Amino acid sequence: MHDPSKIKELYEHISISTYDKFSIWLNSVVFTWQWWVGVGLSIIPWILWIFFRKKESTLRLLSVGFFVMFLSTFLDSIGAQLGLWYYKYAPLPFIPAFFPWDTTLMPVVIMFLLQIKPKTSPYFKGLIFAVGTSYVGEPFFIWIELYQPVAWKHIHSLPIYFLIYLISNKIYQGNSYYKIT
Repeated sequence: MHDPSKIKELYEHISISTYDKFSIWLNSVVFTWQWWVGVGLSIIPWILWIFFRKKESTLRLLSVGFFVMFLSTFLDSIGAQLGLWYYKYAPLPFIPAFFPWDTTLMPVVIMFLLQIKPKTSPYFKGLIFAVGTSYVGEPFFIWIELYQPVAWKHIHSLPIYFLIYLISNKIYQGNSYYKIT
């Protein structure tokens, strides 16, 4: 049986750490060039998506986008909380995951890939997405000091990104969308 006082003590420690993190964010992160990059990456891809999406597929694309947002934020939060990686310049200090990556870059890139050359094999597109994200996106984010892996390697991300793309493709291709009469 667990000790309830230990749980309370743990949450008090988490609360103190959250205040410390917010203080660091407020004094050292907000308004830095890396912070502005994060803000831009949170907004600009969605603006591009609004103009360049397949208008007749908006609902399908948004279904995929919200799925990717949920899954990537969930997985990213778990990884950050387990200490596998952390983010130095998060646009929002209270979310352990990197908001621009999870709620903008991942879903928007996947939604664009789903629209481009729709007859191309989803396995090929998934591989392109996974390799590009793991071996171009992640190293770039490390280089500009937004992302810092601790106990994580790019190869670990590869199958996860591949599966996220394949599941997204399955949702996009689903037949559950119909016209209301």
